[in-house]
Amino acid sequence: MLYELFQWIDKHYDLPGTGLWSYISFRAGSGMLISLIISMVFGGRIIHFLRNLQIGEDIRDLGLQGQMQKKGTPTMGGVIIIMGIVIPVLLVADLENIYILLLLLVTTWMAIIGFVDDYIKVFKKNKAGLSSKSKIIGQVGCGLIVALSMMWSSEVVVRQDVEKAEDMGYPIVGDTYLVTDAKGDTVEVANTKAYITNLPFFKDNQIDYAKILPLEREQAIKYIWIVFIPLVIFIITAVSNAANLTDGLDGLATGVSSVATITLTVFAYVSGNVIMASYLNVLYLPGAGEMVVFAACFLGACTGFLWYNAYPAQVFMGDTGSLTLGGIIAAMAILLRKEWLLPILCGVFMAENLSVMLQVSYFKYTKRKYGEGRRIFLMSPLHHHFQKKGMPEAKIVTRFWIVSILLAVLTVLTLKIR
Repeated sequence: MLYELFQWIDKHYDLPGTGLWSYISFRAGSGMLISLIISMVFGGRIIHFLRNLQIGEDIRDLGLQGQMQKKGTPTMGGVIIIMGIVIPVLLVADLENIYILLLLLVTTWMAIIGFVDDYIKVFKKNKAGLSSKSKIIGQVGCGLIVALSMMWSSEVVVRQDVEKAEDMGYPIVGDTYLVTDAKGDTVEVANTKAYITNLPFFKDNQIDYAKILPLEREQAIKYIWIVFIPLVIFIITAVSNAANLTDGLDGLATGVSSVATITLTVFAYVSGNVIMASYLNVLYLPGAGEMVVFAACFLGACTGFLWYNAYPAQVFMGDTGSLTLGGIIAAMAILLRKEWLLPILCGVFMAENLSVMLQVSYFKYTKRKYGEGRRIFLMSPLHHHFQKKGMPEAKIVTRFWIVSILLAVLTVLTLKIR
């Protein structure tokens, strides 16, 4: 809203300072500040409101150190994060940008799923919350909308060499351009509806989804949705659920998500800048630079929430926050064509998810084979395993943050490793 207002003022009246709003860096910084103010100032009031409603966490005694001290701590604090994202984005982002619209949709969609789940747990006193089937259907619906929007929208494009695009068989959207490449040669480029993505550790740093299908090139492009739509749905569902599992210690999911967001901000800037994208040999995505503004607001919201969520937590985000965090991270990676970096970038989420899968599978297997279920970990998800070993909660969270930072650095380095 402020972006459109100052654009209009700058166009008609040319007042000093209004031109600043055309810069992504200025709007990203402004959005982060607004987000921090909202989450920190209004966060305390929301926590007080939740306490008055007696919306407290119902703790089941699992024998974990310090666990019962958390009983009664307000939950559903993810509302603070949602406010800290949506309000600044509406104020400072370009609301005509397809990437911003999709990310706002994902944020709202996943927040509603999480809110309904928390509402059933807290107000209906049903510990199971929203049924797994309903939750999965909601996540699948979100992934489906993102995938179809990427396939159908003429604004979600990749700028490529025209000759290369024609060889690949992908349609050209709009006009062609003459540009000078990194070698100083003049080449013709155009926006294309290409189903390609960056793939780390390969020489050309790219993979073409159409090559996965065992069909002729023309048919493969026609039926690319068979690969693309299920992949997008799987990624959004998997990452959002993994973030939900990670939210078990004070500040854990918030801190890990913040680190991932910083990395995705770098990718958004690079992918939306034609010079940087060309230098690093990553896909140039026209309009994707606007995601830097959204990512900055997201980071501000997480940081502001961490003020209250750090050990000892004054509020828990609940599924309202955790499902939203995972959904946003997954959607941003997909839109930036960096989805194959998620296993590295979200390594902590992945480890937490795998620990549960391995624990359950091994327990069932040994119960069938030996008549008694056995465990790999003392307890899953993984952070509870370290709690059972007697490690203080704050130390576990800090070490997981450090691991996240190391994985984030490795993720950025993959831009040049091939």
